[in-house]
Amino acid sequence: MGYCDRTIWRFVQALLLLLFLLNPAIAGTALQTTVETDEAPGSLGGDIPEEDFFEFEDQPLKTPLTLPDWFKLSFLDLRTDVSELQENHKSGLIVYFGQKFCAYCKAHLTHNWQDPFIVAYTRKYFDVVAINIRGDRPVADVNGKVYRTEKEFAVAQKANFTPTLVFYDTEGNETLRLRGYHPPYQFSAALEYVAQGYYKAEKLKNYLSRAASFSEFGNEELNSNDIFLPPPYALDRSMFPSQMPLAVFFERPRCYACDLLHSGPLSNNVILHTMTQLEAVQINIVSDTPVITPRGEKTTARQWAEDLGLYYTPTIIFYDEQGKEIIRIDSVVGFYRLNNVLHYVLSKGYLEEPNFQLWRQRHKR
Repeated sequence: MGYCDRTIWRFVQALLLLLFLLNPAIAGTALQTTVETDEAPGSLGGDIPEEDFFEFEDQPLKTPLTLPDWFKLSFLDLRTDVSELQENHKSGLIVYFGQKFCAYCKAHLTHNWQDPFIVAYTRKYFDVVAINIRGDRPVADVNGKVYRTEKEFAVAQKANFTPTLVFYDTEGNETLRLRGYHPPYQFSAALEYVAQGYYKAEKLKNYLSRAASFSEFGNEELNSNDIFLPPPYALDRSMFPSQMPLAVFFERPRCYACDLLHSGPLSNNVILHTMTQLEAVQINIVSDTPVITPRGEKTTARQWAEDLGLYYTPTIIFYDEQGKEIIRIDSVVGFYRLNNVLHYVLSKGYLEEPNFQLWRQRHKR
């Protein structure tokens, strides 16, 4: 998309936003038209943005975040919130799990929910309810089960990373779960995927594969790194436990986010030194390389990624010495988060505290 086309598209975005504010019905038709064209998924935000949505400081913030004022004012009775969706002419509910000093939450709120077009689209199709994963307010889930605190509810929902976004339809069925921060091109595609009902017919990975995005850029080959063991990938730990935990890096060629992982955290000496305490392999998810999984199943790299439901690259999955999954990172990750996850795995913190965020809080990390 050239400069002239980009300018025109930005003008159209602004016009649609104005229409939305003046007359939601008219704007809704226009929004629907943009979604139902032959544009690739994730086209809500226009073409490839000039700024880099992957680059941000991922250490805890010094000042607390303020949530958007258009979030729903909820009593945290999610069953009631779901029942009000049709009355409010919404397609679904998004439950946003966050915390006040979370750098990844700031990235999401800044790059996604400060984009006027993404905001307009979100508000048209969804109600958004915020959960503070360290909060003390009682919560009733979509089935009416009551939790004493937001913290307890977040643990039950396995919100290991913030932000975590859980999508529900008008019947209270979970339709999608996003863990961590996803850049605008991918988040807007996820919104479309749920709002337009594509989740009923295909997996998110397949839907995202059609998105024109950063995913089309990057090195033609996988990034090399000395931390990775060479093939063959005989990763079976089910019969004979290993001496070390295992980290599996699921990547693919032409993956901009993969390139940034390698040029960033995986080039840091602290991370590289810590990685020597576990085994690590790199799996190309678009290849048919033979693999024996940590559970002893014979498959291929492509099929394993499919069976695991992976939709984001790079995804890092950590396994214990017996081949059981400990935790996975399937969103943008920087030094601070990756370093903490490594310590969580290597210290066996998951045995003490299955929820990563509570472990961090307990150990002041």
